[in-house]
Amino acid sequence: MGIIPWLVIVVICLIIIKSLLGFIRGGKITWHMEMRDSRFSAELFYALLIIYSTVIIGFGLIYFIISFHGIILVEGEELREVSVLGSIIHSVYFSGATMLTIGYGDITPIGIGRFIALIEALIGYVLPTAFVLRLVQSHQRSRDK
Repeated sequence: MGIIPWLVIVVICLIIIKSLLGFIRGGKITWHMEMRDSRFSAELFYALLIIYSTVIIGFGLIYFIISFHGIILVEGEELREVSVLGSIIHSVYFSGATMLTIGYGDITPIGIGRFIALIEALIGYVLPTAFVLRLVQSHQRSRDK
C-alpha cells in the first residue's frame, strides 16, 4: 500500500478521534435549541447524530480505501469484484452495520479489516454511554443553577 492511502486513512482517523473527544469533553455546538422538558436535549441528540454519521462515513471511507489494495469485505462468503460505486455502498453499509452493532453477517471483513471493524464496534458500543453521561451532566448542571 502506498503512502497516500495511509495518509488519507490517518487523516480520517484523526477526524473521527477529534469528533469523539470533542463530544465527550463537551464541545460546543454552533446551534442552540431549547426544549420545555429538560430531560431531553435536542442539542446533544443532534451532536450524537452528527458524530455517528461522521464515524460511519469515516470508517466506510477507510474500508473503501483499503479495498483498493486487496479484498477487505467479502459478501456472502464469495469473493466478487464490484464497481467503485458498489464498493463505496458496501463499505458504508458495512460500517453502519458494524457501528450500530447490528452485524447481519452478510458482509465479512478479512485481513486488517477485522481489526478496523473491531475498533469501530467498540466505538459504537461506548458512544451511547458517553451520550447518556453527557445528558445526565447537562441535566445536573441545569438543575443546580
